[in-house]
Amino acid sequence: MERQILITLGREFGSGGHKIAQIMAEKLGISYYDKNILDHIFDSEHSQIDDISKYDEKTAHPLFTRRVRGHTNSMEEIIAKKQFEFIQKKADSGESFVIVGRCGETILREYDGLVSFFVLADKYDKIHRVMDRENRSKHEAIFRIQKMDATRKKYHNYYSDIKWGDARGYDLCVNASCLGIEKTAEVLIEFVNKKFDL
Repeated sequence: MERQILITLGREFGSGGHKIAQIMAEKLGISYYDKNILDHIFDSEHSQIDDISKYDEKTAHPLFTRRVRGHTNSMEEIIAKKQFEFIQKKADSGESFVIVGRCGETILREYDGLVSFFVLADKYDKIHRVMDRENRSKHEAIFRIQKMDATRKKYHNYYSDIKWGDARGYDLCVNASCLGIEKTAEVLIEFVNKKFDL
């Protein structure tokens, strides 16, 4: 792909946003980043990725966080900063990619190749997707969706002046329940192609 394309995809938990992003990256022949960024960042620095991932896309706990001369002891903030730097470095290198979450639409807003999406879905579909994917009861799935969306919203709104899920902050918001995962991915790819005359 000659021109740089930077696709950011915010998502509700259980909406199928991850799968949609993977399909888009595969069909466009570009890189895909989500929590796998941690593998790239900490591969040579830290062997316990599972320990680190519990701080991913979360805000610092105010009672346990100290800041001294611009430095923080908060793992949440350290990881967020490293991820933002990774995303910018990849964009600066000219690489095209799809990034899920991690305030991508804010971090990359100055780049000409940016196109930003937000994926939501009907409550019924989200509940059943989480039930199937994580082998949870309906009650557990509902609680998990509420908890994860609250966490994502808090994280996003802490680091971004764009409100999480607010249509005014994205090029396009789409309900994946209307067309399903595969066709939603196709529509978003078509949007990218139209936007950049590909």
